[in-house]
Amino acid sequence: MSNRALLEVIALDVEDAVAAQAGGADRLELVTDMAADGLTPPRETFAGIRAAVDIPLRVMLRKADGFSAGPAADLERLVAQTRALRAEGAREFVFGFLNPDGSPDLAAVETVVAELDGCAWTFHRAIDRTADRDQLRKALAELPGLDTYLTAGAAGGVDEGLPVLLEEAARAGTPGYEARILVGGGLALSHLPVLREAGIDAFHIGGAARPSGWTHPVSASAVAAWRSALS
Repeated sequence: MSNRALLEVIALDVEDAVAAQAGGADRLELVTDMAADGLTPPRETFAGIRAAVDIPLRVMLRKADGFSAGPAADLERLVAQTRALRAEGAREFVFGFLNPDGSPDLAAVETVVAELDGCAWTFHRAIDRTADRDQLRKALAELPGLDTYLTAGAAGGVDEGLPVLLEEAARAGTPGYEARILVGGGLALSHLPVLREAGIDAFHIGGAARPSGWTHPVSASAVAAWRSALS
């Protein structure tokens, strides 16, 4: 059996997507507006990327910076966007919402899940801002389609969160810990050996795929360096 790890790369447009696939990305996270830490891309952007590459795409569902679902009107608009993306062929998604006290906003999460009809989805780095990670995991565990947590282990990134990532990896398969850990957020190549040794097999990069910064496109060679390190 192959021990090849999954490499997910953030893509903003077709150019990013084509370069990421050329470099060896296994999956893309599609977003827009990284100044707001990644929002839902337009339906037309998804369609263009879907036509340009043949690797899986996970689409961000998020209306504004931060981890609140916002007022009911914002959630309604997000649901409408979700329906439009699904009609365009989107089958995988990324989202996650917290209440002001840091607990998971189950009402908002369940509202979006109800639109997905079992589609696979990632709970994103809202887990790194929650008041109680274990409680959040167990509260979400039975939701259909949840198969991944995107996490750095801490709000400050992998350097800060590494002990948490290792502890959660050791609990894999126990109640609340069935979903795959996808490590991202300040991830560096130097982190890979200890994470791989712990059994973590999925990694997410954004800025690391753009050595010249977010104003420049994904570098296929930068992605290839990560792919080589993970092979």
